[in-house]
Amino acid sequence: MALDAETFDALIDTVRRFVTERLRPLEADVEAQDAIPEDVTAEMKAMGLFGLSIAEEYGGLGLTMLEEVKVAIELGRTTPAFRSSFGTNVGIGSQGLVMAGSPEQKAEWLPRIASGEIITSFALTEPDVGSDSGAVKTKAVWDGQAYRLSGTKRFITNADKADLFTVMARTGDAPGGRGVSAFLVPRNLAGVSIGEPEKKMGQKGAKVADVIFDDVVVPVENRLGAEGEGFKIAMRVLDRGRLHISAVCVGVAERLIADCVAYASERKQFGKPIAEHQLIQAMIADSKTDALAARALVLETAAAKDAGKDVVMESAAAKYFASEMVGRVADRAVQIYGGAGYIADYGIERLYRDVRLFRIYEGTSQIQQLIIARETLKRGG
Repeated sequence: MALDAETFDALIDTVRRFVTERLRPLEADVEAQDAIPEDVTAEMKAMGLFGLSIAEEYGGLGLTMLEEVKVAIELGRTTPAFRSSFGTNVGIGSQGLVMAGSPEQKAEWLPRIASGEIITSFALTEPDVGSDSGAVKTKAVWDGQAYRLSGTKRFITNADKADLFTVMARTGDAPGGRGVSAFLVPRNLAGVSIGEPEKKMGQKGAKVADVIFDDVVVPVENRLGAEGEGFKIAMRVLDRGRLHISAVCVGVAERLIADCVAYASERKQFGKPIAEHQLIQAMIADSKTDALAARALVLETAAAKDAGKDVVMESAAAKYFASEMVGRVADRAVQIYGGAGYIADYGIERLYRDVRLFRIYEGTSQIQQLIIARETLKRGG
């Protein structure tokens, strides 16, 4: 159920001020320390950001998809690592539980996820399994009393601090996704270990690491849905997550455009601000048009999802267009700033590195193209 207009407007205003006054001044420190300050995380928990998409009955804000993407756009106007710190709780880490969890599972976990007491993570990718997500090799073997889980997951967001993993593992001999099941796996179970965080190109402060499961005993009560339903659950989770990521891309693009306009209005060459030179204006115009188109696609698709429509194709299109779009905008921003855009002091090069990931995670651009084409052919145009 949507929030009333006044309450939602107040939320947007609060998030906007938090981003501008609290988060943006910390961007350079987060980059240097590769960590989000603990007091900032505590403030985000108090604001309810860890429970944006979780129903009010479980302590969350219960936002609709349209409301959520509007909040995500605001959060996109700062270093993506801030959003990533709670992004798995809002998205892929919790939504399998929201969509397919039993009443008992939801009651046990969702209130603590919404409050931020528990950090969640989504464990699908493996060393040899990425885009072909139905080919997972991690196994969950039933021994008559419980499942015994073994395998390695790779590049898992927030693995370093996660308390609960949604794990996709093979439970049968059925080929492809039909043999995959989903499990809720607490970090404190014997046999669960976390690798060292990876060194990354960008998004410093948001950690990814391997998660190793060594004959972990998982009770049947921790399975999400029936055996063999894990792949379907994962795809539903990713469909939703792609819309959220698309909205973040829009927010980053709008931030970059605003920074470019401010810089171009002050920086002078040939006796006048570079904003008065037509080739600079052309780059600003292209970026603005790109961002407006992405925003419209994201908002329209979110509204359609709230209306109960099938938006598999539209979500993929939003992720594809918005993630490619913000890459173009970031590239133009470096060009508009010139040499300054390549220097760390201005933050443009940092965002340039940060946005590169959007074209890869939660489904590469090439996977989105396949989904878009498949769904278009299925629908007949």
